[in-house]
Amino acid sequence: MINQLSWKVGGQQGEGIESTGEIFSIALNRLGYYLYGYRHFSSRIKGGHTNNKIRVSTTQVRSISDDLDILVAFDQETIDVNFYELRDGGIVIADAKFNPTIPDDSKVSLYAVPFTEIATELGTSLMKNMVAIGASSAILDLDIDVFKEVVHEIFGRKGQQIVDKNMEAIKTGAEFMKEQLGEKIGAMELEKADGKKRMFMIGNDAIALGALAGGARFMPAYPITPASEIMEYLIKKLPEFGGTVIQTEDEIAACTMAIGANYAGVRTLTASAGPGLSLMMEAIGLSGITEVPLVIVDTQRGGPSTGLPTKQEQSDLMAMIYGTHGEIPKIVMAPSTVQEAFYDSVDAFNLAEEYQCPVILLTDLQLSLGKQTVEPLEFDKIEIRRGKLNTDDQLPELENKEYFNRFEVTEDGVSPRVIPGTKNAIHHVTGVEHNEQGKPSEDANNRKAQMDKRLRKLDNIKFNMPVYKNQKHEEADLLIVGFNSTRGTIEEAMGRLEQDGLKVNHAQIRLIHPFPTNEVLPLVQSAKKVVVIENNATGQLANIMKMNVGNAEKITSVLKYDGNPFLPHEIHTKCKELF
Repeated sequence: MINQLSWKVGGQQGEGIESTGEIFSIALNRLGYYLYGYRHFSSRIKGGHTNNKIRVSTTQVRSISDDLDILVAFDQETIDVNFYELRDGGIVIADAKFNPTIPDDSKVSLYAVPFTEIATELGTSLMKNMVAIGASSAILDLDIDVFKEVVHEIFGRKGQQIVDKNMEAIKTGAEFMKEQLGEKIGAMELEKADGKKRMFMIGNDAIALGALAGGARFMPAYPITPASEIMEYLIKKLPEFGGTVIQTEDEIAACTMAIGANYAGVRTLTASAGPGLSLMMEAIGLSGITEVPLVIVDTQRGGPSTGLPTKQEQSDLMAMIYGTHGEIPKIVMAPSTVQEAFYDSVDAFNLAEEYQCPVILLTDLQLSLGKQTVEPLEFDKIEIRRGKLNTDDQLPELENKEYFNRFEVTEDGVSPRVIPGTKNAIHHVTGVEHNEQGKPSEDANNRKAQMDKRLRKLDNIKFNMPVYKNQKHEEADLLIVGFNSTRGTIEEAMGRLEQDGLKVNHAQIRLIHPFPTNEVLPLVQSAKKVVVIENNATGQLANIMKMNVGNAEKITSVLKYDGNPFLPHEIHTKCKELF
């Protein structure tokens, strides 16, 4: 028996590759296994190679595995593209329809299974993916009954006959494969899981659920990969809570509409990727100068321009911090797991209202679309904090004042806020510089006072765990730093480096701006060398660290920007080369 397995299914986009991985992984999740899944897909609706790699384990996993145990191939291209990942002793299950081949000198077993032929005989070739699931179950010696519940959930609305046909396809695939395997049935049988119920979700769904739990009731947005799932989730769920989603004509409209709704007192978010955020920049500045809360999710992808819309990258950091013209307070958060994405989504709304400024929840494609096992979420820990928002129907009458001091200069930089229409709270709102009452003003003293007031907000940011620390040593040979989805891969590489005899600490930055200098500096000072892991070409996080903590001579970057996520062995190898 084994305690971990890596399984991949591949073929042409539109062939049901995603549903194959979904059914396989959800069934194993319900048995109590931990899973981590990552999809490689083309930026088109149909056609082009796609694959879904799923790691199954009896313990928590948060990264893609270096190698592969089982490859399920619906075409020869899948074998050609992914064969190198297979370990010695690995297995390829391929549709016999295309006469699959593998290198003659490989130590991998090939089993040609007539996926399409079996499915066609049962009624439709569309069920070939179910035959493949059955064949996979034979290698793991899984009882096919584990798939019944999932199949019923997916196909039940089409009638019991369709459910039965799909289960028959799984059964036939399993029986055929068992005949081929002979004594090798269960050659990769997994140790029994603990049977506990856990969630299995992508980061985008966790963000959307967090927004819902955090009180968001409106989302204006324009669809874009890899952010669209947030919008799609809330389209289904928000109406149940009196909310709604509007698809706008573009990201400019989405952002300005979100500002308007937040001004009216409704917790609102919008979500996009790099190209959409570029269009939002002027509006983000409007949020900053009018001190209207604004929550934006930026799911990073390959750039520039359209770039690699369906591939991994982490190159929006500088743009999110410095992209707006002029200077405004801004908070940029960066969750590193799906679970953190949920809680950070809730807190984004609290921070936006407490500090009356834009809050950007920064993720990347791997975190947004990668699917992870998530421990049960603790909804009783959620709190709604609205800061200095006065929700009274009316305020005390104004004394010798024409207007309410909405932009009052305060010690903490946060002014009193009201919902429009509140009696005795009339004030101006404008995108030009203004005085305490909101009236346009170009007075030099007023300008400095308002600028200083707004920027003072950054001095008082209170953020729960701005840095995730895995600090095993008071003095380390190496400190590895990352953000967003690289956490699990770094943790795995860290374990290997420790086995090599190195003392290694790890810091995952969860608050990009304002930078948590006081948290990071001691870690940097106590390490001989610092390596920053990031999916971009210019070392953006490393440069931000140098600006905020110094010690530039210690800091080295390990960069990857080919559209693929880091693998554990890549980080292990690069870090080991430093010693």
